[in-house]
Amino acid sequence: MRYPVMIRRTSTGYSADVPDLPGCVATASSLENARKSIAKAIAMHLELMEQTGEVLPPPSSSVNFVIDESADDEFCTWVDVEAAPAVIAR
Repeated sequence: MRYPVMIRRTSTGYSADVPDLPGCVATASSLENARKSIAKAIAMHLELMEQTGEVLPPPSSSVNFVIDESADDEFCTWVDVEAAPAVIAR
């Protein structure tokens, strides 16, 4: 399963968030570690949603991307999540 992720450079490394999963965020000192961290965060976020009976949002196939003029680097990418949740809204 692939979720779109926004990754931004910060003064100390990178931050990542998932538009489909509000509150699902991660930070890291390198881009590679940011991708790994957000993939783990997505899996944990979906698992917790499933455990509490929340409806899991399916991954979006597109993202409305608005350029942040104050950001040094900013881009949207896909992050693969290993474990597919049992129940996803369609």
